[in-house]
Amino acid sequence: MEIKQLFDPATSTYTYLLWNAESKQAALIDSVKEQVNRDQQLIDELGLKLEWLLETHIHADHITGSGDLRTHSQNSAKVAVHKARGSQCADRLLVDSDEIVLGDETISVLYTPGHTDTDISYLIDGAVFTGDSLLIRGSGRTDFQAGDAGTSYDSITGKLFTLDDETKVYPCHDYKGQTVSTIAEEKASNPRIGVGRSRDEYIAIMDELKLAKPARIEEAVPGNMACGL
Repeated sequence: MEIKQLFDPATSTYTYLLWNAESKQAALIDSVKEQVNRDQQLIDELGLKLEWLLETHIHADHITGSGDLRTHSQNSAKVAVHKARGSQCADRLLVDSDEIVLGDETISVLYTPGHTDTDISYLIDGAVFTGDSLLIRGSGRTDFQAGDAGTSYDSITGKLFTLDDETKVYPCHDYKGQTVSTIAEEKASNPRIGVGRSRDEYIAIMDELKLAKPARIEEAVPGNMACGL
């Protein structure tokens, strides 16, 4: 599987283009509406066929470009999100252990709630795309959209931290210029949930964050329930 990591500076969002090198079938993870033209141009330049538009969760800080990209593909590309919110626009509602197939390559779905109740991570050979569930030296806030700190801890330690230590970690956001980590790094050095933190310690850390509400949450959540259209 080939990987291109793309960045939206306005929201510090990473978008990932994955494709099978032989079949040229592609999937785009966590698109951003303002970057649709960039993403489509890259897909065209690489001669890829966009098959899937995958969301790691219903985002609160940006609006997805999945609906626009699906339209550009003449509806041959399919939008997929977790089933928890019953998104009215998605072509496929995903659950834990589902698989997305690109030629002879497979993307496995891991349900990793806690940041929200819709969080999923996408696992391929050697890499996992963790959305906001696990960030580089951090984790997604748990104070809205049915988030829960204990559930977040269980998802990270019970699913993500059980992956091979060498597995690369590609998050949906980073605010310090970091692009990729590994499971081993996060288990050893993540100040919120690595270094042997207990579940109670993690919950206390998350409860003390006291973060401001995302600036675009009122438009982003309903917009993303409608695939950004």
